[in-house]
Amino acid sequence: MGFGAYPPLHMAAEALANDSRPRPAFFLLTGIPGLEALHGWLSLLFSAMFLVAFLGNSAVVLVVATEPGLQQPMYLFLALLALNDIALCFVIVPKMLAIFWWGAGAISFQGCLTQMFFVHAFFLSESAILLAMAFDRYVAICQPLRYTAILTRAAMGKMGGGLVARSVCAVTPGVFLLWRLPYCRTNLIRHTYCENMGIAKLACADITLNSAYGLTAAFLTTGLDAIFIAASYALILRAVLRLSSQDARFKAFGTCGAHVCVFAVFYTLAFFSFFTHRFGPRVPHHVHILLANLYLLVPPTLNPIVYGVKTKEIRVRVLGLFCQKGAELSV
Repeated sequence: MGFGAYPPLHMAAEALANDSRPRPAFFLLTGIPGLEALHGWLSLLFSAMFLVAFLGNSAVVLVVATEPGLQQPMYLFLALLALNDIALCFVIVPKMLAIFWWGAGAISFQGCLTQMFFVHAFFLSESAILLAMAFDRYVAICQPLRYTAILTRAAMGKMGGGLVARSVCAVTPGVFLLWRLPYCRTNLIRHTYCENMGIAKLACADITLNSAYGLTAAFLTTGLDAIFIAASYALILRAVLRLSSQDARFKAFGTCGAHVCVFAVFYTLAFFSFFTHRFGPRVPHHVHILLANLYLLVPPTLNPIVYGVKTKEIRVRVLGLFCQKGAELSV
């Protein structure tokens, strides 16, 4: 085989299947260590968040999908965000509740890597969708005459495909970096779900490459997204303040208000959890785990509420949907 050549796909798959590195048959997720006595109460909190997130985001998706007046880029991105939030909740919460209620923390090695992949992929997708929504608002306010020419259906399709491809490409190497490690320590993961460094720390080998890749991938995705979003809203703010009409300024701020709230919640929780985990060794472990759950579950819970309150078109149609269902049930 020549220099720079790669083995065929079936040979790579066979090599993975025949890999003899020691690995546990399963990992055991422990929940939130130190707060075992509160698992029952915490399960009620997370169940309520899951229910609100599922019903609220489902209502947003249904309204956008069925209302012709909402077939615009802003609302289509909002529906995509809602779908991503639903998927993220289903990846995390059912297993978490099984741990809290029945102590069912066992998960296969392959299942743990699969959960890790989807947790990180959906998280990165959320960040990317928020970036796309910021770009949408930038074009709408700063380039209004070119809005329909720039954000066409074809352009949105390419953006959506790019979002998925970026998430998959960013997370997949991390999975293979974990796969290559030998595991000869405990199989206990002191967490409610499988995540990159939580798995890597169980390996009996050097994990510097895993840590470096995780930091690099986080900066090149979520970190750059946050920078571009902040830059977009700085340009939007400058454009709004230049408007001569007070009504136009008020309308522009109202349109962007919901987005800013969602961005603030998502990135504040994510970066606080990230820096606390990396640079806060004195913070109790159960605080790390709680933050790791909250930064993933609070945004899906709050997003439909924020958009319902701040966005009149969504609020009116969601209320109309529930009123219609209530009238049908009363007949």
